Amino acid sequence: MRFLVALMWCLHWLPLPVIARLGEVIGNLLYAYKKSRRRITLINLALCFPEKSEQEREAIAKKHFQNYARSVLERGVLWWGSEARLRRLIVVEPGVPVDAIKASPTILLCPHFVSLDVAGVAVMLESSLCSIYTQQLNPVFDEVLRKGRSRFRPVKLFSRNDGIKPIIRAMRDGLPFFMLPDMDFGEKDAEFVPFFGVPAATLTAPARIAAATNAKVIPVIATYLPDYRGWKVTFYPAWENYPGDDITAATRYMNAFIEERARETPSEYFWTHKRFKTRPAGEPSFYANNNTDEAPPAY
Repeated sequence: MRFLVALMWCLHWLPLPVIARLGEVIGNLLYAYKKSRRRITLINLALCFPEKSEQEREAIAKKHFQNYARSVLERGVLWWGSEARLRRLIVVEPGVPVDAIKASPTILLCPHFVSLDVAGVAVMLESSLCSIYTQQLNPVFDEVLRKGRSRFRPVKLFSRNDGIKPIIRAMRDGLPFFMLPDMDFGEKDAEFVPFFGVPAATLTAPARIAAATNAKVIPVIATYLPDYRGWKVTFYPAWENYPGDDITAATRYMNAFIEERARETPSEYFWTHKRFKTRPAGEPSFYANNNTDEAPPAY
């Protein structure tokens, strides 16, 4: 891991297109040799895009591995690149909603697209934030990741085990909550709602926290600009009348929104995670006979 961190530091001096193309080469190798992760990805794509041919899904999967590997190497630019360089490479549309963040409690809802760290940097160039952080198994990478995510402004990072009370306190103190809402953490605090038409265990925390704090929910998604020119970070309008009185309906609405965005750039959504691992009672696993140890990505 020290070698990977050192490599990322060395590469961050290079032009972004060079880093990106190197990442794509590594992604091709991962697609060829990480057979279990490739299998998970293809299962997810078959569930979510049954209308596409097998060849089309394989093309999306291969491009996803390229994009993911590319995003890992590009984190060196996010962690060590100058503020001027980052502002040049990150195009924010229509802009970081600083006034809205200052006005009242805010949840910045950031689904798992490969460039989500770019969205975090775009926010931290203008505002502090709070978020949930999963400690990395490797202490070297964990330290670098923490420092990289707080290099411009102080941030408050909470463990998932801390519960929502410290998050609510931080939000009431004026910090936006940068939330990653779309991984399968089991049935606890989750409901089965459709994602691409498939029942998926989905955290109800966004709706519950919004209700508890009277917070507005502003989705934010980072995607690649064409021709290796950088990234686009899009802040969407705050959801109206969210969550309302029905937590299940609000959770279904969130999944529908994420699905729409994933259909727009399917190779950039995170498919190597077992999104449909938890099944309703009596349903068989989609991933049976897969020996991959399931661990959250380093996000």
